[in-house]
Amino acid sequence: MARRTLSPVVLPDVEPSVSDPPRSSGRASWGLLLTRSVAALGGGLLLYYSFPPRTLWWLAIPAFALLGLAVYGRRARAGFGYGFLFGMGFLLPLLTWIGALVGPVPWVALVVLESLFVGLAGAGMALVSRLPAAPVWAAAVWSAGESLRGRVPFGGLPWGRVGFGQPSGPLLPVASIGGVPLLSFVTVLAGLALGELARRLFLREPRPLLVPAVIGVVAMLTGPLALLVPATGGGPAKYVTIAAVQGNVPRLGLDFNAQRRAVLDNHVNETIKLADEVAAGKVAKPDIVIWPENSSDIDPLQNPDAAAQIDRAAQAVGVPILVGAVLRNPDGVTTSNSALVWLGGQGVVERADKRRVQPFGEYMPWRSFFAMFSSYVARAGYFVPGNGPGVVTMDGVKVGVTICWEVAFDDLVEDSVDNGAQVLAVPSNNATFGFTEMTYQQLAMSQVRSVEHDRASIVATTSGVSATISPDGTVTQSTKQFTPDVLVERTPLLDTTTLATRLGAVPEWVLVALGVGAVGAVIVTRRRDRKDEDKNG
Repeated sequence: MARRTLSPVVLPDVEPSVSDPPRSSGRASWGLLLTRSVAALGGGLLLYYSFPPRTLWWLAIPAFALLGLAVYGRRARAGFGYGFLFGMGFLLPLLTWIGALVGPVPWVALVVLESLFVGLAGAGMALVSRLPAAPVWAAAVWSAGESLRGRVPFGGLPWGRVGFGQPSGPLLPVASIGGVPLLSFVTVLAGLALGELARRLFLREPRPLLVPAVIGVVAMLTGPLALLVPATGGGPAKYVTIAAVQGNVPRLGLDFNAQRRAVLDNHVNETIKLADEVAAGKVAKPDIVIWPENSSDIDPLQNPDAAAQIDRAAQAVGVPILVGAVLRNPDGVTTSNSALVWLGGQGVVERADKRRVQPFGEYMPWRSFFAMFSSYVARAGYFVPGNGPGVVTMDGVKVGVTICWEVAFDDLVEDSVDNGAQVLAVPSNNATFGFTEMTYQQLAMSQVRSVEHDRASIVATTSGVSATISPDGTVTQSTKQFTPDVLVERTPLLDTTTLATRLGAVPEWVLVALGVGAVGAVIVTRRRDRKDEDKNG
C-alpha cells in the first residue's frame, strides 16, 4: 500500500525545492545537460532567424519556448550557462557585420560580452521558473536583462532587442502602447508560455494546462487589441513631398572614408538629376530633401569647395537639404557627426549633432588598452556627442533627426517626438558593413519607431537600404544596396500622441521592477527556508 501511495500521480504536486532541483546521476545527468545546452543554443539560432531581412517573426516564439525549457527548475548558475549559450547562438550570427568591419577577434569579444548579459537573464529566469504564472515573471526578467544590456557598458548596445525583430509580425502594434520594451515582453511571454504548456503536456503533469495556455493566448492577442487604442490629439494629417537621396560609394568597406570627395559628388549629382526630373515633370517636386550620414565627410564649414558643391545641389533642387556632415571642432582634434539644414544661396541655417556617438567606432574608450588587442583601434574616430532637441525645421516641417544607430535608443527618438517632430529622418551610413544584414536590422528599428510614435520615417543611407516608412510600419519604397537612387514620397505630417509616447520609459521600468522583484522574492524565500531548516535541524 505504501508503494501505491507514492505513485507518480502524486509526485509532481510535491515539487522539489527551487534551491535544490532533482539530481540525475551518471549518463542520464550528462544527457540532460547536453539536451538542455542544445535547446538553449538552438533557441538562440531560431531567434536570429526570426530577425530581418527574413520575415520569420514567429520563430521567436519557439526560440523562447526552448530557452524556458532549458532553464526550468535549474539553479541560477546553470541558468546563467544556458542563457549564455542562447545569447551566443543569437548574437554571433546577428552581429556578423561587426566582424566584416573589424575582423573576428573584436566581433567574438563583443558577442561574448553581450552574451554575459543574456546569461544573467537566464539565471534570473531559472530562479523564477517555479513560481505561479512563471512565464510572466520570466519574461519580465528578460526585459530587465534587455534594459541593462541597452545601457552598459559605454552607453549600452540595444541592438538585438527582441522587439526589433517583430516589424512584420502581428504583435507590432504593441509598440504604440508600451514601446519596444513591451513589444519584447509580450513576444518573450508568448514563447515562454508555449514552452511551459509543452512541458506540462509532455510530463503529463496534473497541474492545469489552462494557465500557460491563457497566458500565451493573451500575449498573442495584445497585438490586435493594441490596434483598438488610437493615437490621440493633433489635427488631420498634412502632407509634404520628401526625397531621400542615396548617392552610393565608389568601393565597399572601411576605406570609404578615403573616398570622401567621390561620395559627396555622388550625392550632389543624384540631387541635380532629381532636379532635372522635376523640371521635366517626371517626378513631383519635393518640399525637402534628406541626404544620408557622412554624405559630406569634408567639412563644408571649413572647405569652400565642398560648400560650393552642396550649394550647387541645393540651388538646383530649390528646397532645403538635410546634409550629413563631419565637422572639425575648434580644438582641432575632435569631430562632430552633424545634420545640417542647407538652403541654396544661404548655406547652413540649422544644425543637429549626433547625441550618442558609437563606442569603438566613432570614438574609442580606453584607447591605449584596446590597442593591445587590435590594430583597428587606430581607425576609431574622435567624435564627441552633441546636444539639442533632436529636431530641425525645414521649410516649416519639424523633422526629428536620429543619426544612424541613435534610432536604437528609446529616449532619443522619444525626445525628438516630444520636441515636436512631425516626421522622423534617419540619415545613416552603412557602407562600411558591405552586403551584411546590418542595414536590414536597422531598417526594422525604424519600422518599429514609426508604429511606436505614429510618425512616418525617412531612412536615407549612403549605400542602402534607404526607405520610406508609413506610420503603421509599412515600408512603402526602398532601394537596393550599393546602387545610386532617389526615393520621392508624399509623406504625412502628424502631431498625434501614442500611449507609448505619453508613457515614455514607464512600461520599461514597470517590467524591470516586476522581474527584479520576482528574483528578489525567490532569493528571500530561499534564505528564509534555509534559516527555518537550520533552526529545526
